[in-house]
Amino acid sequence: MEKKLGLSALTALVLSSMLGAGVFSLPQNMAAVAGPAALLVGWLITGVGILFLSLAMLLLTRLKPELDGGIFTYARAGFGELMGFCSAWGYWLCAVIANVSYLVIVFSALSFFTDTPDHVVFGDGNTWQAMLGASVLLWLVHWLVLRGVQTAAAINMLATLGKLVPLVLFIVLAVAAFNLDRFRFDFSGLTLGVPLWEQVKQTMLITLWVFIGVEGAVVVSARARQKKDVGRATLLAVLAALTVYLLVTLLSLGIVPRAELAEMRNPSMAGLMTRLMGHWGDAVIALGLIVSVCGAYLSWTIMAAEVPFLAAQQGAFPRSIARQNQRNAPAASLWLTNGSVQVCLILIALTHADYNTLLTIASEMILVPYLLVGLYLIKVVRGQNKPLAMLTGIVASVYGLWLLYASGPLHLLLSIVLYAPGVLLFLYARRGGRADVTLSHLERVAIVLLIAGSLPALWQLTA
Repeated sequence: MEKKLGLSALTALVLSSMLGAGVFSLPQNMAAVAGPAALLVGWLITGVGILFLSLAMLLLTRLKPELDGGIFTYARAGFGELMGFCSAWGYWLCAVIANVSYLVIVFSALSFFTDTPDHVVFGDGNTWQAMLGASVLLWLVHWLVLRGVQTAAAINMLATLGKLVPLVLFIVLAVAAFNLDRFRFDFSGLTLGVPLWEQVKQTMLITLWVFIGVEGAVVVSARARQKKDVGRATLLAVLAALTVYLLVTLLSLGIVPRAELAEMRNPSMAGLMTRLMGHWGDAVIALGLIVSVCGAYLSWTIMAAEVPFLAAQQGAFPRSIARQNQRNAPAASLWLTNGSVQVCLILIALTHADYNTLLTIASEMILVPYLLVGLYLIKVVRGQNKPLAMLTGIVASVYGLWLLYASGPLHLLLSIVLYAPGVLLFLYARRGGRADVTLSHLERVAIVLLIAGSLPALWQLTA
């Protein structure tokens, strides 16, 4: 009999999914695009948006407890087969790319111990040595998850506790070293030469990236011991992560000037820690990052395998992907996911793409799945006397639309190109009338437009 996940395991899963590599690079990522004033506005928008998104998920787990699998099943129930598939495909692609980025940043952190100016071993995590090491780690975690989701979740809880130690140490030391005058210097970011509102927009994909994983408990809700724990775990993890992100970002600007912080090598927290505690600082953060990312990678491997598994059970992905092993692990989906990660690792070694490029692509692919959560809540409570639930759905939807606007046209073109091959997989899964539900005329038109639109979008991107 399969063991179920309790509140603590679910909370650790969500928190570990969010507190991955991003938090250790957050100081530099944010300082490069915005001054303190824009950061405060950006975090306010993100904090409100993510809290309402997590509240929307909490409400949906209670209003629609029969919908196991969250992100995919909400979109399918609310907006039909095609939108359900697009949500699953976008989320799965985001998870695959996030996993690749985690493996890249692990070996980038290891370069603190192995590389010298004259001898590069792991570099930015995109050398052939890094690819080899990442491949070993990939298939080790693959074996671990095949032993059962409960086993992986228990190890993940230990990793979550391990990653909090260096983060708490950094926050304590940063509070002691904080200089208010340094923080207030160029408060509005005039030296960036970019208007305040544009700075706020540029923080959006970064702030979204560090919160990707907020849906972790919802995705594995079918494996939860109690349904009510799913919403609680999500809310607890969001509040904890938001607190950590705010402190890390704002305190960093009181340690070194923004312009200097923007030029730091990632993980930038290592450079800051060296300022705070001497030459051991970068080693402490590098080790913390490795533990943190391995935990987040384990969480994301569980979630990445769960979505195609659920989608295959309902006919959106080929039925063969719904196969489980004797330990109730989604084996076929796991092989598909990790095989895709392995292909991406080889491409990374050939193209030398870096962590920030992967961050952008992964963030873009999650936008549609997140938007559909808020829109589905509006649809569920429409006509009912539930004003707070309606407000939650509206704010979550507005946040989703704002993210699409803030990401810009280039990133939207990229998402069209990445969604198009997924639609071909969707049509393959439904061949010969294998699906239980037929597509509407509107869905058929949308498929044609999406595939047709991907060609000029690809041309525009390459141009």
